[in-house]
Amino acid sequence: MSITDRGLHGRVLGALGPEITAGAYPPGSVLRTDELAQRFDVSRSVMREVVRVLESMHLVSSRRRVGVTVLPPHEWNVYDPQVIRWRLAGADRPRQLRSLTVLRSAIEPVAAGLAARHATPEQCAELTECALGMVANSSGHRLEGYLLHDVAFHRVILTASGNEMFARLGDVVAEVLAGRTHHDVMFEDPDPAAVTLHVQLAEAVRERDAARAERLTREITEGALQELDVLAP
Repeated sequence: MSITDRGLHGRVLGALGPEITAGAYPPGSVLRTDELAQRFDVSRSVMREVVRVLESMHLVSSRRRVGVTVLPPHEWNVYDPQVIRWRLAGADRPRQLRSLTVLRSAIEPVAAGLAARHATPEQCAELTECALGMVANSSGHRLEGYLLHDVAFHRVILTASGNEMFARLGDVVAEVLAGRTHHDVMFEDPDPAAVTLHVQLAEAVRERDAARAERLTREITEGALQELDVLAP
């Protein structure tokens, strides 16, 4: 695919994907690639590539003589970071955020306990550095800077657990945290108590205190759910 085609592909995917996840095309709708190519003013090859990506996300299925059929939400790859991003951009954002935050509350405390047992000295140092970065960006309406360190912090926790399944959820958690920030489901400055909990969590992992690490992470995720009650009821 040429550079030009990749740009067209991204443009079409960035328009069609959110439309599907937002319900503009109900499950069972048949999309005609020729009509879509005409609508977006792209070649059939670009449109076919877009359809292949949507199929890989299980948003659609493609069959000869039938066309491209929109699949029901229960068949979607809801762990795909792009699907998460599209759904968080839609009207169903509050429910999506709650669903993903509940997932975090089930996974991350266990991962933190494992991280306290298995984290390397380098990972412990990285956690501390991320926590200090969060502190440095926790006031003055610097949410983008805070987000950068927050995402890195939770990626380290999941990776340091030593469980490859947990580690693969790093992109999911990153999309949740980014979605909260970019869609104004955050206070202008992060909750100071949450920032302190992250600093204490880095300390617990460094000190190999698995029970404390798990408890602190549970407090972090429970606090995130309470924030949703206020900001995205």
